[in-house]
Amino acid sequence: MSITSSSVLVEMNISVWTANKLDKQETEKVIVGNSAVKDAAQVRKNLMAGTSIRRDIENYAAGCRLWHNAQTLPWSDKGARLMPTSLFMAYKSEANVRRDTFNRMADNFVNQYPALVQTAQNYLGGLFNADDYPSADTVRSKFGFRLVFSPVPESGDFRLDVAEQDLQDLRQQYESNFNDRLADAMKEPWDRLHKLLTDMSKKLTDAGDEEEQGKRRYHDTLITNATSLCGLLTHLNVTKNPKLEDARRQLEQAMLGADIDSIKESAEVRASMKSKVDAILTQFEW
Repeated sequence: MSITSSSVLVEMNISVWTANKLDKQETEKVIVGNSAVKDAAQVRKNLMAGTSIRRDIENYAAGCRLWHNAQTLPWSDKGARLMPTSLFMAYKSEANVRRDTFNRMADNFVNQYPALVQTAQNYLGGLFNADDYPSADTVRSKFGFRLVFSPVPESGDFRLDVAEQDLQDLRQQYESNFNDRLADAMKEPWDRLHKLLTDMSKKLTDAGDEEEQGKRRYHDTLITNATSLCGLLTHLNVTKNPKLEDARRQLEQAMLGADIDSIKESAEVRASMKSKVDAILTQFEW
């Protein structure tokens, strides 16, 4: 099955009102008062001083972008990313939930907006300027959550009225670019796996000093992160690379029966797991 039929491109665009404003007058006072050059400083006001509601939306949006990137592979400089069609239904379902949550948070913020402006006035004091604040409708328009799905173009799909030689050149150019993008996309699953294995190996290395070793903390994520990545890599290996699948299977086997309490309590268990992890690291060219 080709990449064009087993994958789609997905672009996630999330916008959040920044709620900050450059105060030119206060900036000028700071510069003149300190005998500084013109671009030495800026005074930017937090228009939503005194509340974290807007910041909570911003943090939620950042979490959505991280989730989106974890489910997809890099593809286009413009923001579109490659997603296996085997993940499409699960991705779309989760993305819809996240979009709805984002919109509820934005609606709640706008509903409280007049009161939040009053709170900001109390916090900003002499820096407050009512003209800095857009209308509630304008503010709501600055929050957006948009998903765009599109097919991966076929290399020969050029419907242009140009000479055959030019058309052939375009096809070759696209083919070369396509292969470069695919190579970059497939580097990411390897990088994710390598980072996880390296972090695990480091974490499972017992310190020589018993007191230092006693400070080590082992969390459930040591196991859950590995098992989650193993499941995700079955989808993200869009080229069906046998070496990547081999590395994934070896990690999956290494995690069978893994128990965080045993890892915490037993140096032998840690050493055994580290040996398996290190074997994967040394076996492949990363």
